[in-house]
Amino acid sequence: MKRILVFLFCSAALCLSQESRTGADLGRDLDEIARVATAMVDGDACRRIVTKRALEFMDKKDSGDPWIGADNFDVHHEPYIQVKKTLMRLAKLAPFPVDVNLWMPVEGMEGRIQVLIRNKHEMSQFWRWGALQQELFPPMKTVLEEARRVTVTEKPGWVSVLAPVHDSLGDVVGLVEVVSRTEWDAQKNVK
Repeated sequence: MKRILVFLFCSAALCLSQESRTGADLGRDLDEIARVATAMVDGDACRRIVTKRALEFMDKKDSGDPWIGADNFDVHHEPYIQVKKTLMRLAKLAPFPVDVNLWMPVEGMEGRIQVLIRNKHEMSQFWRWGALQQELFPPMKTVLEEARRVTVTEKPGWVSVLAPVHDSLGDVVGLVEVVSRTEWDAQKNVK
């Protein structure tokens, strides 16, 4: 009986926390996850994810095959899986739906960035459907240059906290986007 009451109390608290979240509350919770992500995400592993072959096709143009870059994109599985599992665990730190996505600058393409790992709910304030790489967004540039977390609320109802990812030498090599919504619809972002 005691376990049932605890379960009901926790379930009620979770429902309340999801329905009554303000942007400020959400921002504080996501910022804490982002802080932990900076300590936990292995930047050396992140740098090893994309294969040389994928980088070579990243910016190729072919009038007969507009998807040549995406069709020839691949990863080194071991670092990809290692980082993906870490991001999935970080998302579980919240009692509400959160995604922790990995964004990395594109090697050899100044001012370009790509989302290397997106997660369960497919949430992001920045990713454009079908884009293999995109222009570096100003808040992302701030994170990469100043090695500090930045909260972004550009889309109404969305909160993202961007946090730096460091390699073993302490250099910023990428960033994570810890993202959620003030109102939750499980199918809204799934394409």
